[in-house]
Amino acid sequence: MGWSLILAVTFLVINVALFASSFYQILILSDLEADYINMYEAASSINRLILPEFALQAFLSMLLLLTGHWFMFLVSIPITCYHIMLYIKRQHLIDVTEIFRVLGAEKKYRLVKLGLLAIFFIMVIFRVVMAIFESFVDDDDFHSF
Repeated sequence: MGWSLILAVTFLVINVALFASSFYQILILSDLEADYINMYEAASSINRLILPEFALQAFLSMLLLLTGHWFMFLVSIPITCYHIMLYIKRQHLIDVTEIFRVLGAEKKYRLVKLGLLAIFFIMVIFRVVMAIFESFVDDDDFHSF
């Protein structure tokens, strides 16, 4: 199994984890908006996921940069830069007392992030298929076409 396939599967696993985390956060915020969950439970559920998600996104961006996947790195860098900016400004956690005031903005932010992750997911799936094709086809067979 080639390194490109291992990297592509790693990118896929990380992207699925980030996608699932964002989707879960949107569900929590929607439940809060519909009054199915209280403010404290919503904030604690989301805040528990924030730092691992930021670290995973930063790891993904660094891995893309170090392995030379430039286009995929350029797609992932806006999310990473936004996460860094939120962390530096100490605005990365949701405050329980102000959650209803920022509910619309938080949902919009997570929906945009989910859209960017969906675009990245399509790119990663394409990369996985190409890596599988490259790992199972010999170079001699590939160049004979």
